[in-house]
Amino acid sequence: MYYIGIDVGTGSVRACLSNYSGKIIKYSSHPLTTWSEYGTYFMQSTENIWNSVVLCIKDVVDGVSVDKIKGIGFDATCSLAVVDANHDPVTVCPFGNKERNVILWMDHRAVGEAEHINSMKHEVLDYVGGKMSPEMEMPKLLWLKKNVLQSWEKIGKIFDLPDFLTWKATGDDSRSLCSLVCKWGFLCRNKGDCNWSASFLKEIGLSELLDNDCYKIGSRVLAPGHPVGMGLTESVANEVGLIPGTPVATSIIDAHAGVLGMIGCNGAQENMFEKRLGIVCVTSSCHMCLSTEPKFIKGVWGPYFGAIIDDYWLNEAGQSATGKLIDHIIESHPAYETLNEKIPKREIYAYLEDLLEKTAVNVGCSLEKLVKDLHVYPDFHGNRSPLADPDMKGMIIGLTLAKDELDLAKLYLATLQGLAYGTRHIIESLISGGYNITEIVMCGGLVKSKLFVQTNADAIQVPVLLPEENESVLLGSAILARVAAGHSESLAGAIMKMSCSASSVTPNVVTKRFHDAKYDVFRSMLDLQRRCSVVMSKE
Repeated sequence: MYYIGIDVGTGSVRACLSNYSGKIIKYSSHPLTTWSEYGTYFMQSTENIWNSVVLCIKDVVDGVSVDKIKGIGFDATCSLAVVDANHDPVTVCPFGNKERNVILWMDHRAVGEAEHINSMKHEVLDYVGGKMSPEMEMPKLLWLKKNVLQSWEKIGKIFDLPDFLTWKATGDDSRSLCSLVCKWGFLCRNKGDCNWSASFLKEIGLSELLDNDCYKIGSRVLAPGHPVGMGLTESVANEVGLIPGTPVATSIIDAHAGVLGMIGCNGAQENMFEKRLGIVCVTSSCHMCLSTEPKFIKGVWGPYFGAIIDDYWLNEAGQSATGKLIDHIIESHPAYETLNEKIPKREIYAYLEDLLEKTAVNVGCSLEKLVKDLHVYPDFHGNRSPLADPDMKGMIIGLTLAKDELDLAKLYLATLQGLAYGTRHIIESLISGGYNITEIVMCGGLVKSKLFVQTNADAIQVPVLLPEENESVLLGSAILARVAAGHSESLAGAIMKMSCSASSVTPNVVTKRFHDAKYDVFRSMLDLQRRCSVVMSKE
């Protein structure tokens, strides 16, 4: 028996075929188109996304007996998708362009709207760490209403992207508890007490979303993994080459699927879930902890009830730019152009790490000390956690006139360290909120860098587990499919059946003093930036 897991990420759609025990048998990927304006507007197309989904499913089912495919699970970025009453795209772009009907998760056009919402101090904000981010959906909807009124008046339905996918596949207009509590301000105080807050929507200026039993934003909410409708519609089944009625699971956000796919590695029982911090390291990074009791932590999203696993609360932190920041640092350096001419882009990280290792040997010092005087504060795209401040900026101390490959390699290493100190800052907030974190479990493209992983272990002085199945996000969606198919009674049970073993990267205790000192500099840079902002705000 097989399950299909589908992951719609920032840059591509990916799909896998997983067997009953969680081994990925087949894999496919197709790129997505993203349009950008002003450096803060990022848009995609549901038509482009769905066409890529179809291609990926066809790839992974090719040559497989379709009667053996028992379920499909979707995850996607927490992006905002809008369609009209005829289910055609409605543009989210102020310049028109009908196909651009998705505001990508990383779009920061709604900073002012987020500030307006946060000024209301509504109870809903208690469940997002005290502040809504401009990356969440209500600020974006308020921006649309204020700035693209023609589109606003045409909207028939509004989806978080994971919910759009299950709706497209089944025709069923249910919504995922994961998306709604994490990104929409859907209020869930405990099991059985979850609803749209009428007072919140009225206060922020979006009362029309309550019309017709919340028709546009959904009123029927299901837990992740719950079967959606009657499964695949006949038309979609024919389109992708599967059997009509194949079970489709209630969706989940992409990073949250990564937690599903890796939290149970090395045979961890449920009592270990609360001691593990799951980090999904891709374009951005998401840091997630589970708890059986709600924990209210300033600057950390949540607590979200049932967002990943039934009866567990989720706290979610993150960094808005990690992989994207590393690429920006590399590609904006004077040495990048000639470096990219002689080696493929995908090999640049490894090349720089090899250069650092050789340099450390030649000068007779440990690798991390090559950049003791070079410091990077990594909030180039704002601070998601624990400051919840989208206005924070990146900073670099220690630049020289050098512009060769070694200078680029050092800046790369200092950036990895800065990102690790950002994670350390997040962990300090989680611990102050009541968590006892003894292990980090990591997945995502950045874990292919041994230096990135070891730097995190050393900077935080906590072991890092790396699942042997490195496609944890896809595996998480396949776990959803298993539950929807009725082959496991719960997500926790499915995790136990489909999780893999993991290797452990232990921290080098010899580096602790060095990283403690650099972390002090990191915090000083943060304080300096805030002082500078206060001074210049008077001008």
